Amino acid sequence: MNVPSADVDVPSLLAAYDDQLRTDAETPSAVAVTRLGPLRLVAFLGGRGFVTYRDLGGADAATVRGFVATALAHFRADDTISNVEWKTRGHDVAPGLHEALVDHGFEPDDPESIMIGETRSLVADVPLPEGVTLRRVTAEADVRAMSAMADEVFGDDPLTSGHADQILRRQERDPEMELWVAEADGRVISAGRLEPVPNTQFAGLWGGSTRPEWRGRGIYRALTAARARSALARGKVYLHSDSTEFSRPILERSGLVKVSTTTPYEWRR
Repeated sequence: MNVPSADVDVPSLLAAYDDQLRTDAETPSAVAVTRLGPLRLVAFLGGRGFVTYRDLGGADAATVRGFVATALAHFRADDTISNVEWKTRGHDVAPGLHEALVDHGFEPDDPESIMIGETRSLVADVPLPEGVTLRRVTAEADVRAMSAMADEVFGDDPLTSGHADQILRRQERDPEMELWVAEADGRVISAGRLEPVPNTQFAGLWGGSTRPEWRGRGIYRALTAARARSALARGKVYLHSDSTEFSRPILERSGLVKVSTTTPYEWRR
């Protein structure tokens, strides 16, 4: 991993992340939120439950185990919830949390890096391969083409995944969300979202994907720079993303730094 330069204040970036994003700002599309001590138990459309928090308030292992049991009972009692994600962060003080989650049927997914950078540092002129263009899309046909490309990259069936419909519904609820694509010969070859977080200094970089034959040519980095330019125009000071080990080096080259990790734990009915 690239080592952050000496002038990057990682503790300040992490504090801004905790203070501004680990609030209701993290779940703007929630249909219901229930408080359980420090926890926020969130329900989304589509039968998804979600657990998050600013911190666990210094709870000991027994209290943490009680949080897990009560949270799961809350979601079990709601027949509309089919799966629940408990979002953990590597820098939290959370004694016994892993064991409690596993004992209650949650399965850990792969950890991801929490990446943050100053928006102005990500604005750059990145040369594109000949014939490749970037643009923001809003029309349904363009959104479906973008989503189909991402489905193909990640091994999902565009006809059955439902991802395009989800994005279109989100676009209706959140017109501030921006969808960006790179195209060659009229075909989407890379894409990503910009999600400004209301009432914070942050915007999120999400949904990054590039067709394998176009990787390593600076296209996704150019998409990141284009979204950074738009975020800067909106007054957003920071950009953040949760990234896999595949995308982390790309974001590091763009100017984001790893400040912590996040691991989702999944429970399914």
